[in-house]
Amino acid sequence: MKKKFEVRSSNEEVRGGGGILHSSFALRTSNLLLPLVTAASSILLWHAAVRFSGTKIFPSPFDVARAIGQLADQSLLWRYIGDSLARVACGYSLAVLLGVPLGILLGWYPDAGRAVNPLIQILRPISPLAWMPLAVIWFGVSNVAPIFLIFLASFFPIVVAATHGVRTVPPMFLQAGRNFGLTAPQLMSRVVVPAVLPRIAIGLRVAFGVAWVVLVASEMIAVDSGLGYLIIDARNAGKRYDLVVAGMLIIGVLGLILDMLLRRAESWASERR
Repeated sequence: MKKKFEVRSSNEEVRGGGGILHSSFALRTSNLLLPLVTAASSILLWHAAVRFSGTKIFPSPFDVARAIGQLADQSLLWRYIGDSLARVACGYSLAVLLGVPLGILLGWYPDAGRAVNPLIQILRPISPLAWMPLAVIWFGVSNVAPIFLIFLASFFPIVVAATHGVRTVPPMFLQAGRNFGLTAPQLMSRVVVPAVLPRIAIGLRVAFGVAWVVLVASEMIAVDSGLGYLIIDARNAGKRYDLVVAGMLIIGVLGLILDMLLRRAESWASERR
């Protein structure tokens, strides 16, 4: 009887494991199919709206696809995408390199945090776009102007996230580290930084969303290349609304891909906690 019971239990575990695998596969399939169905439905509705409205201004999905093909044939598509990605990478990376250490230090040293916090709270609510006229005066029509605006858009959310993360580290973690004889640098690297990684990851994702919006806006004024420039140039030079919508879609798709990458980084930071 005992052996039969053990065999039956083993079979149930196998069936249960198969059910879990099936459920996991169904979930992955659903996560893939649902967005595809939504995208296809949106394109069909877009095409139907253009067709039945009889508009001659707003482009159809086929017009936009043809416009993207023209950009690719003229070697402008990858150039504009590359220029935009390079600018956001420079400004955002600079904000991360400066903002994360500064935020950790301000959270670790309360006196320094209280001294600098009023200045941060004054500058943080100012829209980065409000700095655009000054950026053009200081740096001219060059890559430096949008990089500066992207840096401003990213810097303050990152600093605030890192500072708040350090201040919310449970005191028992710090006390346990001190009981093991960790020095201040060791306490910072082994206890504080791993504890605040999830909060910093969230701040990085929020900051990148703001930076991506500012990138497009700054490229409409401060430079003569990039996806933002494509939109404003297509609007002014012949009212090419097919190129305008093409630029908008490319910006959205790139933003989605980059956000997915940041989500992966956020999940990795949470798992390491």
